[in-house]
Amino acid sequence: MMASRILMQRVCCVLVRDLRGSSSYSSSLTASATVQPFLSRTVLRSSCRSVSFNVQDHDDFTERVINSQLPVLIDFHAQWCGPCKILGPRLEKAIAKQKGRIAMAKVDIDEHTDLAIEYGVSAVPTVIAMRGGDVIDQFVGIKDEDQLDSFVEQLIGQ
Repeated sequence: MMASRILMQRVCCVLVRDLRGSSSYSSSLTASATVQPFLSRTVLRSSCRSVSFNVQDHDDFTERVINSQLPVLIDFHAQWCGPCKILGPRLEKAIAKQKGRIAMAKVDIDEHTDLAIEYGVSAVPTVIAMRGGDVIDQFVGIKDEDQLDSFVEQLIGQ
């Protein structure tokens, strides 16, 4: 289900980009009673540059994190972890401030134990910063919003 939703979002983003590049963009949207509601519901309200995502499996991790053109923060968390529930929204907020210059991958350690072991995660929350497939920095535990903003800005500035 999640994979089909991601695929639909990517297809719709391409469609919107193609329509915006065409001179008949506004007329094609207003002329079609079925396209307008579909686009406004599925694409225009969702971000084509979605920078936060849940890792589905090891191949997804490789494609969207290791091979990413953007720097990526990896949030290793667990559903049962209280501090993770506090840190997650703070990370989302810090990432959103960067307006697409950095991505965030969320990895549930109970679902993806192999990735947690591979990256030496021994406690949650653990946040690892990567660029070009290389680990740049990391921390364990909670940070306040100012510390997170600083952490993210350092990753972008490197």
